[in-house]
Amino acid sequence: MAGSTPARLKVILGENNIEKLTLPNGIPESLEDLLSTIKTTFGLKGNFRLQYMDQDFGNDFFNLNSTTELRNLGTIKVIHQQTNPPLISADQSTSSLSLSFESDDGISVASNDTIILSSPESMSSRTQQWPEDFAIPQFSYDTELQLERGNTEYRVSQKMLTLSTRMLYDILKRVAEEIYRYKAYPEDAHFCAAAEALIKKHPCLKEPGSFNGCYGWKQRLKYKMANYRTQLKLQGCPELCVNSLKSKATTDAFPAKKVKKPKRSEANFYPSFPTGETLDSMEKVRLELLTEIGIRDNERVIADKMANTFAYRRHEVVNQEPSIQELKDRWPALFTQKEVRMELK
Repeated sequence: MAGSTPARLKVILGENNIEKLTLPNGIPESLEDLLSTIKTTFGLKGNFRLQYMDQDFGNDFFNLNSTTELRNLGTIKVIHQQTNPPLISADQSTSSLSLSFESDDGISVASNDTIILSSPESMSSRTQQWPEDFAIPQFSYDTELQLERGNTEYRVSQKMLTLSTRMLYDILKRVAEEIYRYKAYPEDAHFCAAAEALIKKHPCLKEPGSFNGCYGWKQRLKYKMANYRTQLKLQGCPELCVNSLKSKATTDAFPAKKVKKPKRSEANFYPSFPTGETLDSMEKVRLELLTEIGIRDNERVIADKMANTFAYRRHEVVNQEPSIQELKDRWPALFTQKEVRMELK
């Protein structure tokens, strides 16, 4: 809490690099002053942002927007901003590229991990709509064991289960992953449905002070989902990276402006390229399609290549928003009767 009482913070500067920060005058009232203090104390250069550890959410790290979120002896993490790398080309080794992806507030974090291009069956490809009845997933064995005992006691004495930090983390993580199977950007109604399904399956998790018994769970899931998206964006999830600030036009470079997400009834909105494919290889297949469409009795070949370039086509539509005439020029096969049926399917 900001004030004049001396405070100490644990600062994570990098992997295996943890320092202690002493603040004689207490935690600064403004985030800018705290950033300046950290930069001066540890000799940091360049731009960076901060995340803080929230013990109420399983010690997950969240973006720090105000110093009022901090407490004495708390933990913060320094996230450095990096520049974007060049696009992948056919003659570049994907394993040697260093990509930088942005978190939910638009600041990027570098990752030197090997790039693994997802197949059409990856988690970024969805074929199911939000279910009528949201199914709560199976939790870890110890969590399920305690929930079973808690539900039994609740039926007898109406006593609520007291959750440990580990149990809370496990529940929120598994439910957030299940939500993401259907929606990367769920709306309030989806969080309500998930929270209601949770207390319906496990009544010992009801909140006595809540008007519907699950309002707090809905809010926790919202925070957890935002943090989960940040983690996936750092791993290069295409449908999340497309909404990073560096992927937007200068006039739209605001976190909440022009967010690209599926409309109603859209499932496979922004899939990953098939395994082993790049922008160059996909463009080569597109050029081959321009020749194939002029050949008689060639529907099978065209259908295979159109299916193979589906992700490339979706990226083009979402990113560039081309006109109908531009689509006709680049993808004439898309406007054949058979392909129109496939698109509608």
